[in-house]
Amino acid sequence: MKADSRSSSDWTRRDVVSMMALAGAAVPFAGFAVDAAAQTAASPPSTPTCIHALSKPLQWLSYAALAELMAETGYGGIDYTVRPGGHVVPERVADDLPKAVDLARKAGLKVEMITTAIVDPADPSTETILKTAASAGVKYYRMGYLAYDPKLGIVASLQKHRAAMKGLAELNRTYGIHGAYQNHVGARIGGPVWDVYELLRDLDPRWIGCQYDVRHAVIEGFNSWPIGFRLLHPWIKCTDFKDFTWVQSAGGKWSAESVPAGEGAVDFDTYFTMVRELRVAGPISVHFEYPPFERATQASSDAEKRRVCAAAMRKDLAVLKGYLAKYQIA
Repeated sequence: MKADSRSSSDWTRRDVVSMMALAGAAVPFAGFAVDAAAQTAASPPSTPTCIHALSKPLQWLSYAALAELMAETGYGGIDYTVRPGGHVVPERVADDLPKAVDLARKAGLKVEMITTAIVDPADPSTETILKTAASAGVKYYRMGYLAYDPKLGIVASLQKHRAAMKGLAELNRTYGIHGAYQNHVGARIGGPVWDVYELLRDLDPRWIGCQYDVRHAVIEGFNSWPIGFRLLHPWIKCTDFKDFTWVQSAGGKWSAESVPAGEGAVDFDTYFTMVRELRVAGPISVHFEYPPFERATQASSDAEKRRVCAAAMRKDLAVLKGYLAKYQIA
């Protein structure tokens, strides 16, 4: 899908009326959001933070080898990719996910969260994944991504997707698992962050919410991202940790490029101050989206690749633990 490239002068009367209608539609649910926020602020975090690492850039390792590496580098859990092309593929989830979780636990690790492509409660694979994950002790899953339909427009696209989100919330409740939509840089749903709130505002945070990604939030709202974080915080039950910097190409175009944690533009001091203030809890998934994990240019043996990846993993973990200690986040 191509991003909507219209300038402000190109918006039609219908767009303006639709946005006014969307704002008005939020009023009946305002009390729910306030009550949820108050409940979150009044109650302590439900469980201690467990630091997972996303398996995406390490899918070249077997389940056993991955668990060994995670334990060796000091992580508390594995965030397995359970999606097409993932560490666990949907058609084998009933057999492979329990095996992967068992191997992680034998290495002293937790698997409280997984990453999926789930967006449709009616998809035949959705219930199988959720049932298997919940039976294996997984508490949270990240969803797939939703797109804006240029034919429907912004408001109607959100209204269309709300039905699916409601269906997923009901299915999650059945299996006792929480589904989380990640805010992600780009023109799809989740880029602006406020649109995730529009999908969630009338749904129970116990069963569906947001996997908040501060990297993506800062890219899309460099100064305003704390507003979206406050807006969404009752629905944030798990989070991502990573960093980026701005780079300029030879042609003059600016883009965001991932870098090791603490070396980029994310203001982690402000972020973790708010995490503590708003009592945001739940597992954290550390993502590795920089060399040697991604954009690596030199071929190396598996042993050398493992060595350099392990060093980078330890460094990111030390940065994260430093912030958690600094702001007394358990």
